[in-house]
Amino acid sequence: MTTTTVLAADVGGTKTMLAFYTLTGEGLCPQRQRRYVSREWPCFDRMLADFLQRQGTGKGPIQLAGACFAVAGPVQQGQARLTNLGWVVDQQQLARSLGLSAVEVINDVAVLVYGLPHLQPAMVVELQAGEPQPGGTVAVLGLGTGVGMAMGISTSTGLCSCPSEGGHQEFSPCNPREWQLKQWLLADLGLERLSLERVVSGTGLGHIGRWLLSTHPGPHPLTTQCINPTADLPGRIAAAAAQGDWLCQEALALWTEACGTAAANLLLTSLCTGGLWLAGGVTAKQLPQLRSPRFLRRLQRMGRLQPLAAKVPIHALVAPEAGLFAAAQRACQLAHSPAGPPSTSTGPGRGPWGNMDTDS
Repeated sequence: MTTTTVLAADVGGTKTMLAFYTLTGEGLCPQRQRRYVSREWPCFDRMLADFLQRQGTGKGPIQLAGACFAVAGPVQQGQARLTNLGWVVDQQQLARSLGLSAVEVINDVAVLVYGLPHLQPAMVVELQAGEPQPGGTVAVLGLGTGVGMAMGISTSTGLCSCPSEGGHQEFSPCNPREWQLKQWLLADLGLERLSLERVVSGTGLGHIGRWLLSTHPGPHPLTTQCINPTADLPGRIAAAAAQGDWLCQEALALWTEACGTAAANLLLTSLCTGGLWLAGGVTAKQLPQLRSPRFLRRLQRMGRLQPLAAKVPIHALVAPEAGLFAAAQRACQLAHSPAGPPSTSTGPGRGPWGNMDTDS
């Protein structure tokens, strides 16, 4: 019996996950997986070559049917650049090196769309039941160090993902307090415009905390953390809030409401009657805030369209390896698609990974 094995990657500026998945009667199952610290490698090709060489079984090279590389950042014509690392992840180069035609480089939020139909119950938490519309559009709001967005459109062959850089749209205050926050951040960061991800992200929570500390008349335990570039200020804010610190609780409240507005705007823009999904590391860490009435109240504050918002199913995607899982699902889809990947690649067809080029 022929076994379908695919390669999946979740490539980020901090860490990168690589894994083989095999298609069984129960779905795609991870076989071998490895975590890398991204900055320890000069380029992605060297890291990938290391992973492939480590996975030898002594029974010859694994025959891959497809591969999908989810990358944190925009992808243009099959190529993604991770500016902070100086990396380039190139679809055509990977296809040549792997000897595959079914290869795709895709944004790490956009790829999540392909995993949604295959999620297991333990991977998600319901925030609002709603009434899902069959064949309706879906949307993903990724909350991490930055903010990512994507939409999924239903087609005859399943969901088709539409990437977006909506996290870089301008932050629009909804009340005087948010206006004060925006004006302070513009001055503090030396900016002419303030993008959404400067507020609605893990980094954004830290910015909100710094603003509140700047207006605090007396000393505060977190003041020294603001001048330490290595401090995990968002994490410390969340921990202090859990211990009852009023200033940190206020920071979380402001962040939660801003997230609710961002989710509401994405809901309206995408008309995601099939469901809205919140994903990313910050989503999992701040799940209690996203399950609170404060978040849903802000999300549903739509005036005449409030009934529409109440009908949209909303879920939090909390599985830490959701991106890798979705990339594997996309790789399997590409391997079985007669149309092949969405843009031109130059691989000669299915082949072993043993000829991976390590010189680039």
